[in-house]
Amino acid sequence: MQGLEIANLTKSFGSNTVVSDVSLHIEQGKFVCFLGPSGCGKTTLMRIIAGLEEPTTGDVLFDGRNITSLPTYQRNFGMVFQALALFPHLNVAENVGYSLRFRTMDKRHKADRIDELLRLVDLPGTQTRRVDQLSGGQRQRIAIARALAQEPLLFLMDEPLSALDAKLRDHMQVELKQLQRRLKITTIFVTHDQREAMTIADEIVVMANGRVQQVGSPIDIYRRPANRFVADFIGQSNLAEGILLDRTHVQLDGRTIEVRSAPSQLAIGQKVTVCVRPEGTLLSRTEMSKDLPTAKVTFVRDVGSTVEVHLDRAGQQMLSFMSPAAWDLLSGQDELAVSFAPGAATVLED
Repeated sequence: MQGLEIANLTKSFGSNTVVSDVSLHIEQGKFVCFLGPSGCGKTTLMRIIAGLEEPTTGDVLFDGRNITSLPTYQRNFGMVFQALALFPHLNVAENVGYSLRFRTMDKRHKADRIDELLRLVDLPGTQTRRVDQLSGGQRQRIAIARALAQEPLLFLMDEPLSALDAKLRDHMQVELKQLQRRLKITTIFVTHDQREAMTIADEIVVMANGRVQQVGSPIDIYRRPANRFVADFIGQSNLAEGILLDRTHVQLDGRTIEVRSAPSQLAIGQKVTVCVRPEGTLLSRTEMSKDLPTAKVTFVRDVGSTVEVHLDRAGQQMLSFMSPAAWDLLSGQDELAVSFAPGAATVLED
């Protein structure tokens, strides 16, 4: 099978299990983010893939070959870490060409390869500059160029942008994604920042407590979270308890609402948790929607392109995102009617 295969992988340090029975398939050429809070096991999982840690049980396969016991230097995987680990005593060209010193190539060929890599990361002509003369974003690009110099089969990055300021980080996310698309190299990117993962990933692996919670595209994970953890960790959500009437309908507050297809393991008639994102939570004047439940407006935050309306619905805190124009029609109201957009509700697995 092409790509990376992780089979029933567990890693324990003494009595502490940090990765628990993880199985994944990462297709060739995909940009995949391991996403989760600190301590969830995402970095340990990446280090096992890189060969820097040995699993307690389970296997790592690449293109059908079992590489679980293969030393790191024989895997031909490129790595960029949070600390970057550039060599301060070497100039830019020497840092980028560091891995090439073991290859049989003449000086001209090596210099051409370094020039090519610096153009690739948009830093031509910087060969003789010292590392301490570079900005944070430039050092990040040099670390990426150095990792790509060996023409790796897999590119691994562990929170490489976390030290950058917000504006530069956003810029580097776009550049990194564009570079990966051009090179078509399979990439694993570790982050705790859900916005970063949503921006750059083709596929997200959400982790918590050493286990995979959900795997899917950014839009699928956002619109169809599998459980309470994913719904809470990815973006913001409104949760409510209801009764499952059938696969596409739930009874909520005495009303029947349409939901995305409920998980097959849930039984008809059982109590379920429904998740609705703030943009799918609709507000209207109470006098125009007398049959709908109401909520008290507790706080309004105008962030420019969006108005965030905080509500209290019988003690339950809710949030709605509206356009400024839509909010102008409702502003000044202390209490509003609440409904959900068709297809906006998701039934969680647990």
